[in-house]
Amino acid sequence: METNAFTVSLEKNPAIAINVIPGHFTTSNSHINYFLDLWELKTKASLARDVARELAAPYLTSMPIDTIVCMGRTVVLGAYTAEELLREGTAVMNAGGNIHVVAPLSNINGNLIFQDSAIGWIRNKNVLLLVASISSGETIKRARECITYYGGRLSGISALFFSPKRFEFDYEVNALFTSEDIPGYKVFSAGNCEMCRAGQKLDAIISSEGYTKIG
Repeated sequence: METNAFTVSLEKNPAIAINVIPGHFTTSNSHINYFLDLWELKTKASLARDVARELAAPYLTSMPIDTIVCMGRTVVLGAYTAEELLREGTAVMNAGGNIHVVAPLSNINGNLIFQDSAIGWIRNKNVLLLVASISSGETIKRARECITYYGGRLSGISALFFSPKRFEFDYEVNALFTSEDIPGYKVFSAGNCEMCRAGQKLDAIISSEGYTKIG
């Protein structure tokens, strides 16, 4: 599996790159033919700063942001993105302001919630949603429902990876990488997977932490 891995780099900043591993992977709601290793982009401080600079760029001069809601272990990126959005500049929308960075919790029913201490950072606030990967759309659906439930205004969606052919959003998604960067990238529902029908065994289970091999 790993022996066939390859790297995809961001054209305008080749230091920002993802390791792509082909195989048969399952997430909580879909099957995918590539695992995208985004871990260093989310956790390596020097690299995360570069990533945050790219994530913040679309909003610097055009959109007020009060809160960044982080999904998929992107809190480090969220903090650096907030720092970028708050930097001094005459045209920088949020300069001199303040931005809270928060991650929702999941209750016993699998619903996303915010703790009472964080609700004030969501209600009537302009919220930027930051996610690691958008493939099936389920994460975005749950996050939007949560933000709306707590009275937040979803102002933008940013992602490290986005597969736009799967669905349409009524919000623009600003992503560093898309499925166009990975030829042959496919996502299937668990009950309608071409790889399963062809008898290809699952290689690993994907989570926000990485993957766990099966067998």
